[in-house]
Amino acid sequence: MPFRIVMTATAVAFSLTACGGSRPGIDQEGANPDLPEQRQTLLPPMKIATPIGWGDEKPEAPEGFTVTALATGLKVPRQLLVLPNGDILVAEGSGKSAPALRPKDVIAGLIKARGKTDVKGGNRITLLRDRDGDGRAELRTVFIDGLNAPYGLAFVDGQIYVANQDALLRFPYRDGETRITTPGIGVTKLPSRINHHWTKALAASADGTKLYVGIGSNSNVGERGMAVEEDRAVIWEIDRVTGARRTFATGVRNPTALAIEPQTNALWAVANERDELGPQLVPDYLSSIRDGGFYGWPYSYWGQHADPRVHPQKPDMVARAIRPDYALGSHVAALGLSFVTGDGLGQFTNGAFVGEHGSWNRQDLSGYKVVWVPFVNGRPSGKPRDILTGFLKDGHARGRPVGVRYDPVGAALLVADDLSNTIWRVAPTRALSAQR
Repeated sequence: MPFRIVMTATAVAFSLTACGGSRPGIDQEGANPDLPEQRQTLLPPMKIATPIGWGDEKPEAPEGFTVTALATGLKVPRQLLVLPNGDILVAEGSGKSAPALRPKDVIAGLIKARGKTDVKGGNRITLLRDRDGDGRAELRTVFIDGLNAPYGLAFVDGQIYVANQDALLRFPYRDGETRITTPGIGVTKLPSRINHHWTKALAASADGTKLYVGIGSNSNVGERGMAVEEDRAVIWEIDRVTGARRTFATGVRNPTALAIEPQTNALWAVANERDELGPQLVPDYLSSIRDGGFYGWPYSYWGQHADPRVHPQKPDMVARAIRPDYALGSHVAALGLSFVTGDGLGQFTNGAFVGEHGSWNRQDLSGYKVVWVPFVNGRPSGKPRDILTGFLKDGHARGRPVGVRYDPVGAALLVADDLSNTIWRVAPTRALSAQR
């Protein structure tokens, strides 16, 4: 029997707002999230925060921190990289949406489009330099141009790596240079057929010998058939020198950001889980990624919770599915991940920053903020704490956070906002005027 998605009897009656409200008392943050019953409808609840801009306002940080706009007027900033000399690289771009497969996909596309910027993606890398450490870039240049929806960035041994939506490229770099005009050297091609999830996350191993690339699925739960899911919902490990690659982990529906935990040197990811099982299913997550691990997609979620829409089901795959380490909440759309290194950021000394882009498929908006997940001995410990909020106002979005990056040179947190096309900088107030 071919792989297919079946509609259950619960999908007969529906409305755009069916099953849209949150349930009181549900806790979906941490190692043991509440997982309510599945609530399928023909059309899932859909609502997105429409843009209104920041005006004279800016995001809010905890007391003792100052938020500044490092740069504005960018072209869809996604992910960030801090070079050893403190220069900051910003990947700007937007991939093409996959063709709609079902009527609900058309409606979902229209809903999601209402929450996006009308600026066209830059297909470039921009360099920002804050010479005096005041939180505003005095120098801004187009560092690498002519890219194809760049997203993931990494720096190893004098080389800058860029994950386009279709290929991983390498660019030789000299310290301090502000523009690279030589064409990138191809390391390996990346899966780009259909590209339902086009973003390609990127991280380098602690020793710099390997590169890890996150490759999202081509569907929600396989409704396009499994033939187009080959080398999708996976994380690749790539030899940095030869370009040889192998599949490091599977069943991760959409690994949108990757990072190395500094105490253990383990690979971690944030992942966006599946839709259409209700506003409180399925939690997006932060998790360590084991070599050879299978994380459930499409057969199950959060370990052994089988997805009833998948036929034929595979009990053996469900049985071996790894339960993620830490839930972030359903549909928060986590797109950024960065660990603290060195002395840390004020009170935030051991843990991970996570950028939550924000929901579109639940009536009560979730995400739209940056959170801090504390770690102890290389593992999450305790509830997340808000570190950058204020992106929502009266049900509208002033911005939407994507990539986050801890800057050890400037002792700050950098946040890419792809709705207002801004890079925000969060730093302890006492250090605002410190020189780099």
